[in-house]
Amino acid sequence: MNSATDAVEPAQVSAAWLCEQFTEASAGGIASTLSRLIRSGAIEGGSYLPTVRALAARLGVSPATVSAAWSILRKQRIIEGSGRQGTWVLNKPTRLAPARYENIRQYWHGGVLDLTLAAPDPSLLPDAVYAMQQAQQDPELNYYERLRIVPRLQRAAEASWPWAPEAWLAVNGGYEGLLLLLSSCVVPGDYVAVADPSAPRILDILEHVGARVLPVATDVDGPRPDSLKQALRMQPVAFIYEPSVSSRTGDSVRAERRDQLAAVLREPKLLIIEDDGLGELASAPYCGLGPVYPGQTVLVRSYSKSHGPDLRLGIVGGSADAIKRAWDIRQFGAGWTSRLLQNALAWMLEDPQTKSQIAKARHKYDERRKMMTDLLAQRGIDAHSNDGLSLWVPVLSEQQALLVLASHGIAALGGAGSTVRSHAPMVRLSIGRELEHPERIADFYSMAARAS
Repeated sequence: MNSATDAVEPAQVSAAWLCEQFTEASAGGIASTLSRLIRSGAIEGGSYLPTVRALAARLGVSPATVSAAWSILRKQRIIEGSGRQGTWVLNKPTRLAPARYENIRQYWHGGVLDLTLAAPDPSLLPDAVYAMQQAQQDPELNYYERLRIVPRLQRAAEASWPWAPEAWLAVNGGYEGLLLLLSSCVVPGDYVAVADPSAPRILDILEHVGARVLPVATDVDGPRPDSLKQALRMQPVAFIYEPSVSSRTGDSVRAERRDQLAAVLREPKLLIIEDDGLGELASAPYCGLGPVYPGQTVLVRSYSKSHGPDLRLGIVGGSADAIKRAWDIRQFGAGWTSRLLQNALAWMLEDPQTKSQIAKARHKYDERRKMMTDLLAQRGIDAHSNDGLSLWVPVLSEQQALLVLASHGIAALGGAGSTVRSHAPMVRLSIGRELEHPERIADFYSMAARAS
C-alpha cells in the first residue's frame, strides 16, 4: 500500500532503555555512548531521542548536563533539532568538515570549467620560489624558539597596516587566523554577530566552534548600524565583518558608515574581528574600526590572493589580549609559521618590482571584472561589483541556474551558503583567471539567470 497514512513513523528511543546503556553520566560520557550506539546501528537514523528533562531525571543529573551532551553531538553532526520540535538522529551522520566549503569542492573533476572559487590567476602572482631565494637568511632558522612573527615581516607589514597594532601574529592563511581567534574567545552557546552575507568559511568556523550566529544586515556601505545595534542586545562576544571588499558584494565600508558603527559599539567591550581576504589587491581604502578601537579590534589579512596561495600566509594585527589567546591555542598544533615563508613574504612586501606586479594584477582583475559586467549588462543582467575576483549574478532560482550552467560544463556556486537569513538568489562567476570565450560564458549565465 502506498497511501500517506501507511508511512512509517520515526522510532522513539526509550529513556529507560537508553539510561541502561550509559556507564558515565557526565556530558562527555553521555555523548560518547550515544555516538557509539548510533554509529553501530543500535539506534537508527531518524529516531527521536528522549527529552532533555526526561533523560536527566532518569539519570539523576541536571538538564544542563544532558543539554551539553546534545550540543557535543550536534557539533559532530550526529543529531539535530531542539526544544519543542524534539531531537532526532540524523539518517547519515557525517564526518566533521566545513559543510559549505565541502559543497564547493565537489566540482573538481576534468572537463568542467570551475567558476566556484574566487581564485587568483597563477600567471599574475609573484614568483614565490625566487622570493625565497632572495629573502635574507634568518639567523634563527631551525631553532625551536616560537616567534609569533619574524621581525622582518612585522616591519614590512607595518608599512601598509592601517593602524599601529598592539600585537602581531603570522598564521598559515587568513582562515586559520579566524579559527584561532574564534576558538579562543567563543564558548559553545556564545553569540557572535556577523555581517550577513559573509564568506561561507566564516559561517563554517562559527558553526564549528559552537557559536550562535546573530546576522547583521548589510547594504552597499557595509553592516547596517541599526541591525548591529539590535544584535548587540544579545551581548555577543565578537562581531565579524569585512571592511575591505565584501566576498559577496565587492563593496567596502566607507568612512561615514565606519563612524556610525563606531558610535553603536561605543559601550560594548566585545572583540571586533575584521576579515580582509583580498589583501593587497583591494582597490578601496581601508575604513575599518581598528584605529577607533585598537584595544579590541584585530585585522586578519590574507596574502594568498595577492602573493600566492602556497605561501599559506596571513597576518593578524591588533588587540594584544585577543592575539595572546589565539597564540596560546596555536600551541596545541603548528606552534608557529615557517620562517622561510615569512621572510619570503617580507621580501615581496618590500621589493619595488613585486609591488609593481601586484598593482598590475589589481588593474588586470579590474579589467576582467568590468568586461564580464559589461557583457552581462548587454544581456540585461545587472551583476555590478566594485572590487574582488568574482561577480555575483542575480537569478530567479539558484538550483535551476546551477543546473543550466552544469549542462553547459560550468560549475558555479550558489549564494545560499554565504547567508544566514534568506537573500535574493545569486550564483558566482569567478573572473580571476582569464576566461576563454567570455561572450559564450555570458550567454550561459544569462540563460541561467532566467531559469525558473
